[in-house]
Amino acid sequence: MRSGQLHPDVVPILSTGRHRSPRRGACFMEFASFLAGERWSDHPACTHGTLAHLARLVNDRTSDGGRARLTALIPSVVGLTSDDPLLDVLLAVRAAHAALPVAAEERQRSQAVGLRAAMVSIADRDDEFSVAARELAESALRSAPAADAWAIRFIDEVGRGHPRTTVTQCRHVITGAVDGIATAVIGDRDDRLVALLAAAVSDTERFVGRAPEPTVGVRESADTRAAT
Repeated sequence: MRSGQLHPDVVPILSTGRHRSPRRGACFMEFASFLAGERWSDHPACTHGTLAHLARLVNDRTSDGGRARLTALIPSVVGLTSDDPLLDVLLAVRAAHAALPVAAEERQRSQAVGLRAAMVSIADRDDEFSVAARELAESALRSAPAADAWAIRFIDEVGRGHPRTTVTQCRHVITGAVDGIATAVIGDRDDRLVALLAAAVSDTERFVGRAPEPTVGVRESADTRAAT
């Protein structure tokens, strides 16, 4: 891991999209690949794929000011991964929970359908994290009862169609959730997106049993300090 090589006064300047090299800028996951000592990539092996998917979306959908506040989270995702598909569901539920209260109606409906479909994959599990995922999902659906009722009718009438893998379904939910927050008619979109990624990182740390790590080697930006 290269985190010790990063000068403590250096704050990476994050920007949208993919970059061919650090000289052209960096997105959240590209900088994580650097810290992990991996080949420069926005799809590094060091981070759980669905968490990385969420991080890329949040990186691209926040404003420049909001994106700067993500910097302190980058070291936290290095080495944060698991092969258990329950984590994909937990991250999708976390994203839907953040989006359903504020997203436009049509986005709420697709989120509710995706959330209910994703939850089917853990219906037979009864461990701590499955129970937590179901409770969070129920809370999310209660925040948009009309969308949930529509989703139930849709699934009953149309069925689930061609089943997707758990990972594909969960990433679809996450994509819709981030889009829903980013396009919502609210004044705190950046705050909600940053908070979503922070919560997802915290969820993943608990899931893999890793204590939160201090962000050694990366100084928070002025925007981050001001927000706290």
